[in-house]
Amino acid sequence: MDRHRHEDLTGPVLGWVLERSHDASARQIPALIDQAARRLGLAGTRLYLADLRQVRLLALPQLAAPRPGAAEASEADRRAEGLDVDGSLAGLAYRSQRTQVSRDGTTAWVPMIDGIGRLGVMRATGPVLDEPVLEDCRALAALATLIVVSKSTHNDLLVERTRSRPVTLQAELVWGFLPPRTIGTSQATSTALLEPAYDIGGDAFDHNFSDGLLHVTLLDAMGHDLASGGASAAGLAACRSTRRSGGTLSDIAVTIDRTLREWIPDRLMTGILANLDTEHGEFTWVNCGHPPPLLIRAGRVLPGFLERPAQLPWGLAFHEQDPPRQDQVRLQPGDRVLCYSDGVIEARSASGELFGEERLADTVIRSMASGATAPEALRRLVLDLLTHQDQRLYDDATIVLSEWHPTA
Repeated sequence: MDRHRHEDLTGPVLGWVLERSHDASARQIPALIDQAARRLGLAGTRLYLADLRQVRLLALPQLAAPRPGAAEASEADRRAEGLDVDGSLAGLAYRSQRTQVSRDGTTAWVPMIDGIGRLGVMRATGPVLDEPVLEDCRALAALATLIVVSKSTHNDLLVERTRSRPVTLQAELVWGFLPPRTIGTSQATSTALLEPAYDIGGDAFDHNFSDGLLHVTLLDAMGHDLASGGASAAGLAACRSTRRSGGTLSDIAVTIDRTLREWIPDRLMTGILANLDTEHGEFTWVNCGHPPPLLIRAGRVLPGFLERPAQLPWGLAFHEQDPPRQDQVRLQPGDRVLCYSDGVIEARSASGELFGEERLADTVIRSMASGATAPEALRRLVLDLLTHQDQRLYDDATIVLSEWHPTA
């Protein structure tokens, strides 16, 4: 295909996809993207979404065509065809967030990225995958990602294809409250992971950007049952309601304490509430009975830098009478703050060895030093944690890694 003619096609084809995506069902999206690819001269595409644990890439079912009455895919095609995140070219594209091309040059695996967060990969095939064609593939994958994200809030098919097995009731409750795992701007990024993904109980996290601030929350409710999940969900709701009404971190802590006392009595919760001023680097936090965050600077942990005198956990109705203290430090560009629940450092091997704070920090530092992105560093950390505890976690393990990287 003539290069100028090819360039003239790209914009109209992407516009055609966008127009037809408005009333397309989730089941029609893969075929819609595939049709667009063929209009651009490709042989076809296939969309894969990462599962909750980010160990498998599961294919979306693909109809013959996105039109009323189109033939359903075969039963074999309906099954969640999967590829390993570790050990496949598709997985390498997902892990590195870079397009990967097969040795014969006829297949490309293109990352599907929502903002800066990873969603999955798009497989594109064609006779010639030169750089102009790969640019079209990246644009098509980006548009496919936006469409999938926009419809995943109200279409179970897209949610089901991120699960390789059913989740527990309390996990369903908590996942319904959680934000995307990774968010970011040119000033700061935050990425989080929570395990066991299909059976979480009392842990939860939140992160959000607003008016020059990155807000981070990590909660750990006592127990591993539906009440624990309910306590965490209520804690997140109390946090968001107070934050969006202009409340401070101390105000949020008081609201969480009051909420537990009124609605979920006798349920204790620890946690960290934090704000990062993304312009000046001021890091403010409240720690209620939780392990202190770690500060990683220039590839090493600064011991005790964010450790302060302990404050009581929520659920004792203490903070309503005496609002908790806010602590503050000034970060340096490139600093990373690592928040984690005790289920990470207290994970035990068969011989009784704790995973520990030192191993936690060392794993993250080594991964990022090797060039891994923050989401990939946390994914590797969880794999190490599972290996340490023989593939079974007995407590929730939640990690939130926030980095300040201001522009010049």
